[in-house]
Amino acid sequence: MQQPHDPQEIPPGCPAHGNVQMYGSAFGADPDGHYAQLRPYGPSAPVDIAPDVQVELVTSYDAALYVLQNPASFVRDSRRWNALSEGRVPADSPALPMMGYRPNALMSDGAAHARLRRAVTDSLATVNEHQLIRQTQQSANYLISQFSTDIRGQAELMAEYAQPLPLLVFSDLFGCPPEIGDRVIAGISGLFEGKPGSDEVLGGALTELIALKRRRPTDDLTTRLMEHSAQLSDEEVLHQLVTLLSGGTAPLAAAIGTSSALYLGEDWQAGLPVEDAVSRTLWNFAPIANYAAHYPTHDVEIGGRLVRANDPVLVSFAAANTDPKLTEHREQLSAKAHLAFGAGPHACPAKDPAFMMAVTAVETLLNQLHDVELRVPFKSLTWAPNPWSRSLVTLPIGFTPRTVPQAAGSAAPAGANPGRMPQQQAAAPANAGPSRTNAGAAPQPKGGLFSRFLAWTRGE
Repeated sequence: MQQPHDPQEIPPGCPAHGNVQMYGSAFGADPDGHYAQLRPYGPSAPVDIAPDVQVELVTSYDAALYVLQNPASFVRDSRRWNALSEGRVPADSPALPMMGYRPNALMSDGAAHARLRRAVTDSLATVNEHQLIRQTQQSANYLISQFSTDIRGQAELMAEYAQPLPLLVFSDLFGCPPEIGDRVIAGISGLFEGKPGSDEVLGGALTELIALKRRRPTDDLTTRLMEHSAQLSDEEVLHQLVTLLSGGTAPLAAAIGTSSALYLGEDWQAGLPVEDAVSRTLWNFAPIANYAAHYPTHDVEIGGRLVRANDPVLVSFAAANTDPKLTEHREQLSAKAHLAFGAGPHACPAKDPAFMMAVTAVETLLNQLHDVELRVPFKSLTWAPNPWSRSLVTLPIGFTPRTVPQAAGSAAPAGANPGRMPQQQAAAPANAGPSRTNAGAAPQPKGGLFSRFLAWTRGE
């Protein structure tokens, strides 16, 4: 597409009038509007991904595939980043935790990437599908048991279900004992929330876990990584575990929350399977929205725009999936043609398990709480105001409270998924009302989230 040169031809908000800011409340309220402002500029445009941090953002589907599938020209090692090496990136920039270098498969290239990725993919391939479904159901049942007896019949599904569920499953997959699992969850949750010291908490917990598995290996993901033929060092194992946690928990939580909201929303067609809600989420609300920083190995043109070598190029999975040129014939594409899991050599190695976990989480919720419904219209829900993810801030639901807590570890009832319940108008804000009051709930055991979950599975 030819770039406009006459200022009168350039829509307000386009980079010719100053970079579009892809962060803050305005972006969070209308990310699609921001992508629309960028499209007239071509398949990519310079944007501010954080204060004083400029990147080239790819918004077209075809250009995104070109970048993702061309590792000879676009590499992932952020130590090449011009502005960072020249001291032009603020030391406290929120872009650094997302773009800064770590020795993991995600930010490696060539032979180093192939070695680390092979260890990760081979280890993930040993996870039994049926076991993963059971683990997801058990974690879901535990979390539902904690809020389903609330006498108000209300819960905040993001904080009480969607966000902690993947953390429980991953702590189980990693083979964490209770106390270490508590600290792993506290550390990774704190990192997402920006709590000081969370990196040290997470690193310390995973270091202890790796040392434990060196002494007493067991049948878990951590041990498989350590025993892989790639012979990863303990530090390399730690960084791959952190990558699995960060890439597999927050995006999955976003997918579970958005898919639940879509299924319960007023516009959802009754009778459609949960798989359709998850697929629509991945197409229209990509959990990882703008990410995958690449660094050109030489000056390169993207749709007629020149990008200097080692200047960061980010892929907008959200904008690429909703590219108007793509949507014209999207019905002819495979349901899996979206870029929510990336593409090329750095594509998500666990996309099928992630999809299955999201479907299982939503199905379990619907099966356990037959009359669950949104307490606000879908269009009134609030989204996180950051560029990296597309995630709901809150998801207020209503349901008929249980009078007797569900038995520990019991599976969701068999049978078809229930249809969507009629929507109820909000009676109060999501954070309104007294603290949670459970009817007949047993006293909570001591310890963190993972300790309490394990105690519940043992019927303690």
